[in-house]
Formats: sequence, C-alpha cells, structure tokens
Amino acid sequence: MMTQLELLAPAKNLASGMAAIDHGADAVYIGGPQWGARVAAGNSIADITELCAYAHQFGAKVYATVNTLIYPDEMGDVERLLHDLANAGVDAVLVQDMQLLPLADGLPFALHASTQADNRTSEKVRWLQEHGFSRAVLARELSIDEVAQIHRAVPEMELEVFVHGALCVSYSGRCYASEHCFHRSANRGECAQFCRMQFDLIDADGREWKHQRHLLSLKDLNLSQHLGRLIEAGATSFKIEGRLKDLPYVKNVTAAYSQLLDHYIAAHSDSFERASRGRCRYTFEPDLARTFHRGYTTYFAEGRQLHQASPDTPKALGQMVGRVKELRQQSFTVAGTASFANGDGLCFFNERRELQGFRVNRAEGNRLFPQSMPHGLKPGMPLYRSNDQAMERMLMKPSAERKIAVSMSLRATQEGYALRLDDVEVSMAAEHQQAKTPQRDNIVSQLTRLGGTPFEALTVDVPADFNYFIPSSQLAALRRSAVEKALATLRRADGERPSFVLRHYHEDKSSSLLQHADCDQSSTAGAYVPGTPLMQCRYCLRHEMGYCVKHGGRRPQWKEPLALRLADGRRFRLEFNCQQCQMNVYADEN
Repeated sequence: MMTQLELLAPAKNLASGMAAIDHGADAVYIGGPQWGARVAAGNSIADITELCAYAHQFGAKVYATVNTLIYPDEMGDVERLLHDLANAGVDAVLVQDMQLLPLADGLPFALHASTQADNRTSEKVRWLQEHGFSRAVLARELSIDEVAQIHRAVPEMELEVFVHGALCVSYSGRCYASEHCFHRSANRGECAQFCRMQFDLIDADGREWKHQRHLLSLKDLNLSQHLGRLIEAGATSFKIEGRLKDLPYVKNVTAAYSQLLDHYIAAHSDSFERASRGRCRYTFEPDLARTFHRGYTTYFAEGRQLHQASPDTPKALGQMVGRVKELRQQSFTVAGTASFANGDGLCFFNERRELQGFRVNRAEGNRLFPQSMPHGLKPGMPLYRSNDQAMERMLMKPSAERKIAVSMSLRATQEGYALRLDDVEVSMAAEHQQAKTPQRDNIVSQLTRLGGTPFEALTVDVPADFNYFIPSSQLAALRRSAVEKALATLRRADGERPSFVLRHYHEDKSSSLLQHADCDQSSTAGAYVPGTPLMQCRYCLRHEMGYCVKHGGRRPQWKEPLALRLADGRRFRLEFNCQQCQMNVYADEN
C-alpha cells in the first residue's frame, strides 16, 4: 500500500483554514469555542462545519483542538462540545486531558494525543495506542533518530511532528511559569510568554554573568530541509505551528512545505502519495525567508546543537536584506541585491545589541527614506526586513487555486445523452438532432466551464462519430448534474469517519488511564505544585553558552546553582540534570 503523507496547517479562523486548504494543506487544525490551548483563537461550530465541508471536497481533514486541562465542573459542557464537533464533521479531536476519553467513546472522529500530553517516549506512545488513540503528536524536542525509534517500537501508531514555527522552551504540558508568575495557565490556553522575557543570569555568589538577555527565547523551528529524513523515520503528518499567525504567514508557509512534499513524492512515487486530492497553482513564489520568524533553528532534529536561542530579541528579524552603505541627513543607501517597497519594516541591532525597528517612508532603488532617521544606524550594519510590503500585498489578494483534475466523456444513449466525470455518470433524456456544423469545440467549451467548483477538466472525450447538436443549456445542465453527483460522492467517501473506541478503561480512578506514570495530564494533576519545576527543558543554557563538559564544552568558572532574575528581582533557580540531559527551572520560594 502507498503511504499517505499529510501537511497539517494551522487555522486561526474559517478564512485562514480555507486559505490553508487552497495553498496545499492536507489537513488543518482549528480551535473550537473553548478549551483549545489558544484562548485567542476560538471559533464557532458553524464556522467549523463550513470548514469541514470545504476541506472534505478535496479529501482534506479538519482536526479540532480540545487540548487544555478541564475542570470537573466543565465536563458536561465539554461533552456537549464533543458532540457538536462530531456533528460538524471534524475528522479528529486533539486532547491533552485524559479525562476526556470516556466522553469521546463511540463518537465519529479519531482522537489525537496533543503535544501538550508530553509524548516523547515509545512507552507513552504505546500506552496511547492501547487506549484508542490513532495518532500521537510528538514532542518538538525529539531528534529524527528518536522519532524513528518510536516508530519502530509502535509501528501501527500515526506520528505527527512539528516542522515549522515557534518553539516553547519547556516540554509542552510541563510549563507552569505563566500560572506561577501571572496566574495565567499555559495548560488552559493562556500562556503569558514567560520564556520571551529578559533575565539576568547570576551564580550562587551573586555574580552576574548575563544582563537582561532573552535567555530562554528560542529561534523558530525550520525543518524544511529534513522532510525526507522525517518521512524515512516513520512520521506521516508534518505540522506547521501558528494558530495565532496571520493569513499571509499561513499561505506562504503552507505553500512552501506543500511544494517540498510534492518534490519528495515525485521522487518516491511508488511508495508515497499526498493524503488529499487536488493540486495548487500559486500567483507567488513561496519563500520561508520572507515571512515572520525569529531566525531559524533545526532544534534537536540532528541532536543537540548550539545557537538554538535568540538572546538579543524575541521579536521577528525576518530576512537579511543587505548592509548600510552610506548615511545622509534624511536617507541612507543599502549594499545588497534586495529590492524595497514603500512601507517596508526594517530593523537592525545597535551597538548595545538592542533591536531597533523603523518604517521606510519612501524607497528609490537602494536609497531609503525612513519616516525618521533611526538613532544608532551606522555604515556596515546588517539590515533585516521584518515586514515585507510587497509579499504582504501579494498574499492579501487571492494567491492560490486548488483544483482536482478530472476526465470527462460525452456519449449518445438511446434516450438522449450521458456525461461521465471520472467515476460518476449522469444522463438526460433529449431528442437527437443531427448537427449541420462541427460541434466539438462548443461541447468542450461548455463542459469545461468548471469555475466555482473544485474540478478542472484534464481531458474531454467526444467520439469522432458524434455528430449531434446539443443546445448549450442542455450541456450546462449535464455539467452541473455531473458536478453535483461527483461532489456528493466525495462527501460520502470522506463522511465515513472511524469512531473513537476507548480501550482498557475502568471506572476505578486508580486505573492506568489517570495514573499512568508518564501521563499525569488530568485536571487533578495539571496545576503547579510548589517545589516542583516550573519548566522542564531539553534546551540547556549551560550547553548554549559553551559550558557543557559532557558535550565538549569549557568547564564553567561560576559557582552553582545558577539563577535567572527578572528586572523586578524575582529569581528562578536552574538545575542541570546531566544524566537526563535536561534543565529544570524552579521558582525561588524564599
């Protein structure tokens, strides 16, 4: 059997989800009215229903996120939401809280274990599979080799991996920093971006080693050059992060990865195929450098690497577009090959390594006139474009068309005429009228008017001896009937969703469902407990700074324990568990 590969794109709302489908997504994930891990990205059931109808005509899927922890008094409302999502036609629901499993039992969708459930071991993935999950969304921190190990251990489980977008510094589902510091739980969809803040790094003697740096702010993930290895490792779904991102971001990134998947499949067409139907044509050239990013990293895909963080700024840098060449009173020139547009947003690092941004009021070739000349700009400084007006304008317009190629054939019957559109056929009763002039051109013209439908005619077969006159109105009626029947056939095929069936569950609360050693993500275990880590991170500051002896770094001169200190004086102790290669962050309870 052919292995289906799925590109999974984020949907902030209905428009974003439909755009993702148009630009090549095989599936989209979207939040419902509540409990979706992004409190600012909720959507009505009506919009999700409409998105499902649009996606299913291409064989694309819609996954709804119900991946926060649930309070006991919310369980009734959550159960009603699950039934609403089933009626809307969603293909799967992503969950974090294992208490939802009995509520979903028997409903016509699959269950996917959200990355918030902290899926990083083969034991955990096997446990999920044994309890009825069809897919695990793996932790972002896993290497490609570790993905392969999990696939070998649990080959029947679908594995979904993140390939692009923002990174959390803590293992997902294991971060309580927002809850502790700001009374906003990340496990309830209200992350306060603690990891994007500025810290001092101090040692046990109070010596300051770093001053007000974004020490936990990671670059954005980009595994565009590693899709082949991830496929060979056993991953089949490739996820783009970004349910809070705008429409141009979703269009550009989805199109870029869709093309990459197509290229891989073209070279391995005997083994792999896309998970949905239809191919896309774009009015632009996808370019990951020309969209929001904080600089790119492959994170742990190839093992532990340096330069995973962006300590100078948590903001988007964008594409490097050249260096400052010459300064004048109201303008400056740029050395490089980039072209500029009025309204471009540019930025640079000043001599204190602080990011400064400004807007281009007017561009005349490589001479730029800012709204006001930025302080600290000097010749030789690199310039980055954080807002690409030409790209933004292009992507705010219709920028892609997705069509399913079909073959059509027309033939005469005893009662009239029959039109076949791929595997469906419709007919109409009509009198046969001999044509006085050739009719093929008009027949082809009328039958191929498929605008407004997901189809485009690849071929139209009209027998050589077909010499009948058919009024254009009858041809149009045949075409419409064939399209309606084909769409109904597609919807029926995609409406046959497998139901989630909960296995190995007992009502006894001591059952493995709630007490599994690596699965304490129920609402009774989701809150921060004083004395336990606020964050559990595979990312390690000691390694990032070059002081990990285990990996060939220098021996540090500081006295541990180290601590992070916010500008308001709050401190957070760092624990380096070298045996597990993990950095834990604790609140200073003193």
